[in-house]
Amino acid sequence: MRLVDKDLQSIQEVRAKVEEAYLAWGKYRNFTQAQVDAIVEAMAAAARQHAARLGELAASETGYGNAKDKYAKNMLAADILPRAIRGMKTIGVLRELEDQQVTEIATPMGVVAAILPTTNPTSTAIYKTIIALKAGNAIVISPHPRAQQSTCETVAVLAEAAAKAGAPEGIIQCVGEPTMESTNELMRHKRTGVILSTGGSGIVRAAYSSGKPAFGVGPGNVPVLLEASASVATCVAGVVAGKTFDYGTICSSEQTIVAEKPRRDEILAELRKRNAYLCDAAQAQALAKVLLTPQFTVTADCVGQPAHKIATKAGFSVPENTTVLVAEIAGVGKQHPLSAEKLSPVLTLLFVDNWEEQLKSCEAILRFGGLGHTCAIYSNDDVKTREYAMRMPAYRVLVNTPTPQGATGITTNVFPAMTLGCGAVAGNITSDNISPLHLINIKRLARKVRDADNAFTTSSGGKDTVIDRQQIVNAVERFLASKIQQQQQQPTAKLTVEQLVDQAIAQRQPIQKPAAVVATPVPAPAPPAPPPPPPVPAPTIVDFVCEDDVRRAIVKDQKIFIGPKTIVTPAARDLASQRDILVLAKR
Repeated sequence: MRLVDKDLQSIQEVRAKVEEAYLAWGKYRNFTQAQVDAIVEAMAAAARQHAARLGELAASETGYGNAKDKYAKNMLAADILPRAIRGMKTIGVLRELEDQQVTEIATPMGVVAAILPTTNPTSTAIYKTIIALKAGNAIVISPHPRAQQSTCETVAVLAEAAAKAGAPEGIIQCVGEPTMESTNELMRHKRTGVILSTGGSGIVRAAYSSGKPAFGVGPGNVPVLLEASASVATCVAGVVAGKTFDYGTICSSEQTIVAEKPRRDEILAELRKRNAYLCDAAQAQALAKVLLTPQFTVTADCVGQPAHKIATKAGFSVPENTTVLVAEIAGVGKQHPLSAEKLSPVLTLLFVDNWEEQLKSCEAILRFGGLGHTCAIYSNDDVKTREYAMRMPAYRVLVNTPTPQGATGITTNVFPAMTLGCGAVAGNITSDNISPLHLINIKRLARKVRDADNAFTTSSGGKDTVIDRQQIVNAVERFLASKIQQQQQQPTAKLTVEQLVDQAIAQRQPIQKPAAVVATPVPAPAPPAPPPPPPVPAPTIVDFVCEDDVRRAIVKDQKIFIGPKTIVTPAARDLASQRDILVLAKR
């Protein structure tokens, strides 16, 4: 009897597929932008054609979520994403900075190791494959073992479309028998250039400890603040729509509504209108025991299940058409388990006394397992909305929209993505929604523009030459004041009789000889009106902004004007946001 070691087989499979992808990338890296874009468009078209079938397959295989919403997530990756990156430069020369004598050149990272979750197995496969190939890379996908069939079928659709559009054979690979050992081998392989890891905290930590550049994401625990100016009906409708989307399997799904106490009855009434079931204290306690582990993670058999099934597991019955199970909580943290992320259509309510308590509660929810991810506010008050955004430790602050649809770019203009960075506060390398621009490096061809001896502001005397703008302003003001004073001190001109006659004839007025003409003072002629200020020139809108551009603008105290189609690298956007450097202008 021959013994088969599944782990060794899967490791060997990964090694072979990484090498095959690397060889294909050796050809693909020489493709033009037009060739790459044609391949991306072909993959997107194929994914749209099969989106419904793949959604059904994912829901059936994993038992998580529902086919209708998985179709919507597939279309996010196959339709909204391709439209967002259409026209984006990712291959070859990105731009020529003639005034700086610098040429910026895109360089792909090579083989992308893509680790997929069981909650979004098809949409994430479409999304990661499209952004990887758009950036000029190859990709090897490691499915979750519980979603292997649906993920590999999705990859087969994409690979066939890419090959027909001219992509090298083997540029897209999928591991057929994934194990933890094979996934680790994929992340540590010498040919792997970068890791895109989506899944639980364990696999994300493994990605960061692999020694390779990695984009991992953190969990979400999304608070929703209902501000006093907002409609309760609008808020509750949005939260129910978001919380039921694929039965809460997206990490950016709503978890807790935080509202002021006087609005409690109205909120409960609106929830009942939308077929939400309000749990009593005993039912809420039973729900917490069945839904959450002692480590405050969601038990696997409750993830992405409809509300009535979760209620049955907890020992009580609700109507089958129940949208959401709702429980009130008295606080946030380990003493209140349901204040954690729930990955299911289970929603909690927290009622507090005032605005300040709302802010503190939302921040506490984020710090209890959702740092850096997503939060939301329903409000018509721009001042309070901005205060909320500045205060919350989250990098997607959504306004008046369901949060899973808003965070992924379905209902907002954030970059459409299935991998949402949570920033340094959560141990992530970026706070962005991951795009093709995260999967390229930028090479700079820089020509000599000055001698080293003339490169610094220090003069030959050893003193720094510093221009004080305020001193210049003060000097100009003193000069103008002296000119005005000189004009006021000039003697008043006196007209003779002859001059009065000439003046009267010119004005066609009767001549009236004054009693003492020579002694009559005449006002000095008014100074000419100052010329109108020159028209303000239209701002120059740039096509591309990198981190160096932002640093130069900061040094020069300048703004950078961008348009709707301007490409801004993630690092540039993060740096610019600290100084308010980028200005959106119309062409």
